[in-house]
Amino acid sequence: MHISTIISFIVFVVIVTVLSWYITRKHQMKTASDVFLGSRSLNWVVIGGALFMTNISANQFIGENESVFMNNMSIMAWGVTSVFAMLFVSEFFMPVYLRIGAVTTPDFLAVRYDHTTKKIVSVVFLVSYLVNLIPAVLYGGAVAFNGIFHLNEILHISYWSTIWLLACLIAVIGYLYNVLGGLKVITMSDTVLGAGMIAGGLLLPYFGFKYLGHGDVTEGLRMVLGTDTSHLNAIGNKHDAVPFSTIFTGMLLVNIYYWGMEQFIVQQALGSVNLEQSQKGIALACLCKLLSPLMLNIPGLIAVHLYLHPESTAEIFPRLAADVLPPVYTGLIAAVVFGAALSTFNAGLSSAGTLFTMNLYKPYMTEKKGGVTDKKLLSTTWIFQIIVILIGIGIAPFIMLFKGGFYNYIQMLSGFFSIPIFTIMIVGMATRRIPAMAAKVGLAFFFVANIFFQLILDTGLHYLHLLAILFVVTAILMLIIGKIWPMEVPYTPVSTSDLVMQPWKHRHWYSAVLLVLMVLLFLLFSPMGLAK
Repeated sequence: MHISTIISFIVFVVIVTVLSWYITRKHQMKTASDVFLGSRSLNWVVIGGALFMTNISANQFIGENESVFMNNMSIMAWGVTSVFAMLFVSEFFMPVYLRIGAVTTPDFLAVRYDHTTKKIVSVVFLVSYLVNLIPAVLYGGAVAFNGIFHLNEILHISYWSTIWLLACLIAVIGYLYNVLGGLKVITMSDTVLGAGMIAGGLLLPYFGFKYLGHGDVTEGLRMVLGTDTSHLNAIGNKHDAVPFSTIFTGMLLVNIYYWGMEQFIVQQALGSVNLEQSQKGIALACLCKLLSPLMLNIPGLIAVHLYLHPESTAEIFPRLAADVLPPVYTGLIAAVVFGAALSTFNAGLSSAGTLFTMNLYKPYMTEKKGGVTDKKLLSTTWIFQIIVILIGIGIAPFIMLFKGGFYNYIQMLSGFFSIPIFTIMIVGMATRRIPAMAAKVGLAFFFVANIFFQLILDTGLHYLHLLAILFVVTAILMLIIGKIWPMEVPYTPVSTSDLVMQPWKHRHWYSAVLLVLMVLLFLLFSPMGLAK
């Protein structure tokens, strides 16, 4: 390992840390709002950067490039189609959340249904974070970091031990970020990291094509575009990792859920100064998502022409970065990947603490003792986060035993938790008389049916199609219950927040441009474009 790689890695990490600390040095950490929402003082640049970097974890670097290498560009659909989902959330969900002054997305369920439904969903969120989000982020970050620096060879320890050791390192640093800085420092560091990732997104493909073409970028590009063009196709068939038809069924639902209801994502936008800043920030994140294939997919295409039989497809991205980049730039990419792992981990850990403290612990203490101080809330949050970390570290290394690709593991497992919550929230937003009982029955039915059809009875359907079918059936079931036992007094939206709710004036024009770019990207990577 070259010394300049280590130096550039350390320098970039220090720059991010110092800048984040300097910009937020006057931010107070005395109340729950200071920690969980950044005192509701975030502007559109910070929100956009935070949304993007919270979404782009080491999981995507590892998993999407692995999928491109194993299949084709069809995995790109997850990120590119999320642009439509984000714009939908910006227009219809954010006004709902900000109007009621939500701290967590389940706060809407308490207003729409009842507090019991809110608690149930909060528990589902927490279980999802414990068994999926936190372990996957720690594992992905560890795999990427080890792939670049080859620490298992340097330390002369087993691969398993290295992954576990790096997972511990990411967890400890992330915990310190949460305790010392809260959401505002996390989002600020994400903004700086986002700039570094865009730079890396341009550097890695350039040097990758140059390496492939033996010093000639044009020749490397010609090789990728002229041979084995099936990998260039983003229009997946039923045998690919992401069949194109799933974009219009389960993927659409999962993306809307992820960007509009997943706590660790939405929390970044809930800290906005007003609705306009929130919508501008989401539009900025959309633009970044359209650029993300440069880092998340193109390296996988280049790797197809470099590595015939790699020992581990999960290490395609870090191996490429280590092989093709000059040492200084390798350190930069390592810092961006490490920062991306920290970013998503920090957001997940912060949201887990927020959900437990604000939705479970605080109501319990209020009921039993009449209230609880902010100091006690914060100390409880930090203790709970330690428990979350220990569970995540314990599970993380075992993910390497899953067959079928790392990214597929993440998406399949998240589907068990996401769409049931999405169903009861979307029905609650679209109707006025569906009772709380319907939400509880809907959750239970979806969970049981999903487990039965995915783990016991194989229907032959792609899991995203199955999720879409269960969504429709569950929604119909809730509507039937609402028809038989409607709420006596219909739900009426009430504004309880003092935030300015004036929407962004030019949002529709920007949305149109972003959607056109989304379609053009699919056309580019299709049989009508590069994949001829």
